[in-house]
Amino acid sequence: MAEELGVFNHEFSARESGLRGLKRVYYNLLPAELCEEAVRRGEATMTADGALRALTGQHTGRSAKDKFVVFDDATRNAVWWDNNKPMSAEHFALLKADMLAHAEGKDLFVQDLIGGADSQNALPTRVVTEYAWHSLFIRNLLIRPDMDALERFQAKLTIINLPSFVADPKRYGCRTETVIACDLENGLVLIGGTSYAGEMKKSVFTVLNYLLPARGVMPMHCSANVGDNGDAAVFFGLSGTGKTTLSADPERTLIGDDEHGWGADGLFNFEGGCYAKTIRLSAEAEPQIYGTTKRFGTVLENVVLDADRKPDFDDASLTENTRCAYPLHYISNASCTGRAPHPKTIIMLTADAFGVLPPIARLTPDQAMYHFLSGYTAKVAGTEKGVTEPEATFSTCFGAPFMPRHPAEYGNLLKALIAKHGVDCWLVNTGWTGGAYGIGQRMPIRQTRAMLKEALSGRLRDAQFRVDSHFGFSVPVDIAGVERSILNPRSTWADPCAYDAQAAKLVDMFVANFARFEPHVDSGVKAAAPGVLVAA
Repeated sequence: MAEELGVFNHEFSARESGLRGLKRVYYNLLPAELCEEAVRRGEATMTADGALRALTGQHTGRSAKDKFVVFDDATRNAVWWDNNKPMSAEHFALLKADMLAHAEGKDLFVQDLIGGADSQNALPTRVVTEYAWHSLFIRNLLIRPDMDALERFQAKLTIINLPSFVADPKRYGCRTETVIACDLENGLVLIGGTSYAGEMKKSVFTVLNYLLPARGVMPMHCSANVGDNGDAAVFFGLSGTGKTTLSADPERTLIGDDEHGWGADGLFNFEGGCYAKTIRLSAEAEPQIYGTTKRFGTVLENVVLDADRKPDFDDASLTENTRCAYPLHYISNASCTGRAPHPKTIIMLTADAFGVLPPIARLTPDQAMYHFLSGYTAKVAGTEKGVTEPEATFSTCFGAPFMPRHPAEYGNLLKALIAKHGVDCWLVNTGWTGGAYGIGQRMPIRQTRAMLKEALSGRLRDAQFRVDSHFGFSVPVDIAGVERSILNPRSTWADPCAYDAQAAKLVDMFVANFARFEPHVDSGVKAAAPGVLVAA
């Protein structure tokens, strides 16, 4: 019998997950206790400011190619198998048995948490971890029940995370010694062979993305905030586009920075914390996020510390993907409910390293669905091995790795909600202007914030617009507080003909990528493709 410490439902112990022969189980430890355990066990280091710094070894990001979904009668026709790797029920059962055996004799940490601030759509989640710092990480990221509720807690999803478990590809039908296996129907996720903490939070997102559409609820990889008048806004965007930074607006209440649902009663956050990139983080550009890195209990992931244990956010020697994980209330203007009304504005963020997209453009509902299904951004040279020039990235629904269902299912749901609630949609480019990466410069964040302020207020709706000659959407010709020249990217290039060639190249990329979705969308969405409206 394992020694069990902490507050938990004694009728729902770790044994309910099949865990046996454990040494100790620590249930729902608080941040101070978890920090002490992490340091005592040599898992992490305290910074000079009181945050906890952990290193993840060879895995400094998600192992997307090592993620599997159990293929069974329930998922056979429900899951988008072009995007999700199947694992047989037999292989999963064997993996589960071996991981449970691997856990015997160990100390484990348990956190009982909630995914989803809407009680009608919430997912009670138990996360069992081998590392104390992983337990603190996921406690920061998900919604923390009141202490008295823990004595009645029962999970609908369980995640077991054992980094020291080494998977055998031949035995389990996986790809490498790392495995993330999701049994969507039975609510169990098994993670082994990686210390990267983000796998846990994205597993919760994946399961919610599977469950919610069947209830008519739209799961979204987005940040969200709301103004004093209840004017909620959603920010879609891939990593590096500014989703977290731009939603952390001191003049608006932050709902959350990464994952939300849109249901019958409006928006709700899936999480109770934020997971922000810290590479080149500065107090001047991002004061609220920077401030969290000096708070006790914040987890810094793969951040380099100097000799005085001060974080060096400019040092990318371990990875460009340095992160901090902190509870939402560390942001002074964060929502205490995680709820907001139906959005009035949707922002789709892209970091266009080709330097051809305008800094902001208005989208029709059909164009919004087109760009949502496209999920475009661009990698820049030097950020990944082998990337020597800008490279287009299309991640459908702005989160393809976490989408179990076909993108059209999410896209049609979003389009219907936009139409029902009369939402304004904007495409915002936080990438390059004046030329492609290496020639031009990054869009000034102050200018982006000024454009967003006008869009979120509704004033931009009444601006004068021009139709972009390459992409067919409407672009403002003048915005208060914004340099007029940057609104027309062609005029910022030294060689306008070079701009036209680059724009035509990007249009072709969009069209080629969207070909796989054409059989699943109506004629209006097909006509929203770049170049189509112009040609017509």
